[in-house]
Amino acid sequence: MKMTWTGVLPAITTNLRANGAIDHPALLRHCRWMLTSGCTGIVCCGSLGEAATLSFAEKISVVTTAVKAAAGRAPVVLGIASLSTAEAVALAKAAAKAGASGLMVLPPYTYTTDWREMKAHLTAVFRATKLSCMLYNNPPAYKTDYLPAQIAELAAEFPSLHAVKESSGDIRRVTAIRALVGDRLTLLVGMDDAIVEGIAAGAQGWIAGLVNAFPRESVVLVEAARAGDHAKARAIYEWFLPLLRLDTVPKFVQYIKWIQAELNCGTATVRPPRLPLAGAELANAQAILALALKTRPKL
Repeated sequence: MKMTWTGVLPAITTNLRANGAIDHPALLRHCRWMLTSGCTGIVCCGSLGEAATLSFAEKISVVTTAVKAAAGRAPVVLGIASLSTAEAVALAKAAAKAGASGLMVLPPYTYTTDWREMKAHLTAVFRATKLSCMLYNNPPAYKTDYLPAQIAELAAEFPSLHAVKESSGDIRRVTAIRALVGDRLTLLVGMDDAIVEGIAAGAQGWIAGLVNAFPRESVVLVEAARAGDHAKARAIYEWFLPLLRLDTVPKFVQYIKWIQAELNCGTATVRPPRLPLAGAELANAQAILALALKTRPKL
């Protein structure tokens, strides 16, 4: 399947049973729901997908289920994040064999490296397959910041690098990258509460989190923003923002999965060391969701 890095691509949560095992039938249904709601692809095993707690084999099983759900209608992307370069390369190769159309390439876990070492890591992953690749820049989470000049260097050297997921929190990065690479790379917003600003700056896609619970609202929001329908986009965005901001806090996985459970489109089960929401955090989620459902726009 040809990889296109535009539109709304859900960073899907990983459906888990009460015992922590992956619920593949539920995952299959969830991926199909995302696509029938207008999403343009599926991104598996990112941060929201609890990739750090999934084994190598589990990650490949997730992407295999997503490929089955997509059934050739939309591309499937696997997040490549590992402790070592060797494992990242092996994961990329296994993803290609499983039918993935693209890779979302993250820095290695735990080791915050310099540019020489990081470029060597990325080089190994980009050269491991012929799959289309998206670089994931998220310095708040991974402590490695790909600067615009470094991204331009990668774009000049690696034909398989086609996109960047920008999650630095600095919306100026979109225009800074575009100033150096033009249309050579497709830029996508990786923070839920920066999507309208990102599109205004030139981003063409959204790797989204709350889409797992509100897919139609997410798709309509992006369509309105890209079409320049500012009034429609603003109305949806202002309603959506309290929910979207839950994607940018440390317990974003618990928040989004809890919302899914409340809307009967998933379960709140997470893998330790994460624990379910409780106390003030749960009360906060309940208040935000209650208001959102009361004022939910009719699309």
